[in-house]
Amino acid sequence: MSSQDWTRPDRRTFLLGASAGALALPAAARATWSPTMERKTKHVVLVAFAGGVRTRETFGAPANIPTLEAMAKEGVLYKRVKSSNLGHFGAALSIFTGISEARGIRENARGGDPTLFEYVRKDGGLAANDVWISTSGGAQQTNYSYGLHPDYGARYGANTVDGDGLFNAEFKSILDAWGRPKALPPREAELLSRMRGAIGGGSGAGGDDSARVEKYILDELTSGTADIRGANAADAKAIRVARNLLVIFKPKLVSIVLQQADAAHGSYNGYVEIIRRNDEALGELWRAVKADPELRDSTAFLVLPEFGRDADLNSRRGLDHGDGSNDLEYVTATCWGPDFARNRVIEDDVQAIDVCPTVCELLGASAAKARGKRLPKLYA
Repeated sequence: MSSQDWTRPDRRTFLLGASAGALALPAAARATWSPTMERKTKHVVLVAFAGGVRTRETFGAPANIPTLEAMAKEGVLYKRVKSSNLGHFGAALSIFTGISEARGIRENARGGDPTLFEYVRKDGGLAANDVWISTSGGAQQTNYSYGLHPDYGARYGANTVDGDGLFNAEFKSILDAWGRPKALPPREAELLSRMRGAIGGGSGAGGDDSARVEKYILDELTSGTADIRGANAADAKAIRVARNLLVIFKPKLVSIVLQQADAAHGSYNGYVEIIRRNDEALGELWRAVKADPELRDSTAFLVLPEFGRDADLNSRRGLDHGDGSNDLEYVTATCWGPDFARNRVIEDDVQAIDVCPTVCELLGASAAKARGKRLPKLYA
């Protein structure tokens, strides 16, 4: 297989209006891609089950996570994934870069390391609208889309969708305006124009692409994404957005960054409820993939927390993250896909930074600057 086998014809870039921007994921695999190996995997969904999630409340309490349990039985479960308590921003970013680096709790600056998104676009030849990240954590999480390394950067970043920011009341008002026989107010007209014209750098979209973009917007605004409520509302929106992106556009890589499990600081019960709800939302995404003829036999999922939580409850009957215990530093990773082994449990220690090279290899790229390595014993 030549590198051209992994390169799609350049389609015009699709960036979603005010909330869309270039993003990038972590570095690709150090392992060499063998020209004789033909993978069935053509699409990858990477879920950072972030916010700090202990194994005790996931695979230690299977009733909380029926979706992840089912995935593990059909795939590979890594029981000891060494994470790093680098702060939420730094720990999640390390999944995407394959490099562990601490970040401040309020830091809002891009790192200097290339991300997985940049590797699969530059080295794997993926088009701009083949690579997406859907987030729930606001402005800080948009920094996951790309880094500042001079050989990579924004031109190789992923399209970013903030599920809680894009499909909110402001954007929903666009749909309300469409039904009225009068000119759109300037702000709504600008937003709609940017959505429609973002393909091709704002030069306008051709028939089929334009129709698909508008269908996506309509589906999101009318299918209840903007109206999702509850403890995990922002996370659920990020998952719903990713689901519809996959089904409509069939991108090669979609990453989802969740965050609301950090409610654990103040409420253990609230934290467990968010885990349950996020697993349910993940189940909707998984079922949508399995129901799609193009996706079901060609899509891989990799799901892992950024790190765990403390072994003991705090004074508020919640869970912090800072005690250095195994509950904090070791998490589980679930991998499901057409090339992976089935019902395989790996007891060996691996690292969260190994995910980046693994995803990159699946998509025909090499994470040249990542410090992780491909996850062992993954393939059938």
